[in-house]
Amino acid sequence: MIVWEFRARKGAVKRFQKVYGPAGDWAKFFAQGKGFVRTELVRDRKQAGRFLTLDFWTSEDAYVRFRKKHAAEYEALDKICEKLTEYEAKVGGFERC
Repeated sequence: MIVWEFRARKGAVKRFQKVYGPAGDWAKFFAQGKGFVRTELVRDRKQAGRFLTLDFWTSEDAYVRFRKKHAAEYEALDKICEKLTEYEAKVGGFERC
């Protein structure tokens, strides 16, 4: 699973949730990739506008291959979505124990 942290811009929270949620633009984009399982979006209970995305893949290699194959499209979608966020950082890659 790949985890990202975001802080949505004020006034863009609903749009952010739609774009980054399990049926949003990113999940639809990732669904093109072999090995993509699902996306989950979780919201911080105490800090308004703070979210984590959890992108589940069958393996880290599947994610890396997708990123390489679709690098230009990834960057284009990321650029479009920049206006929805104040902050974005990759937390890391995780696996279930």
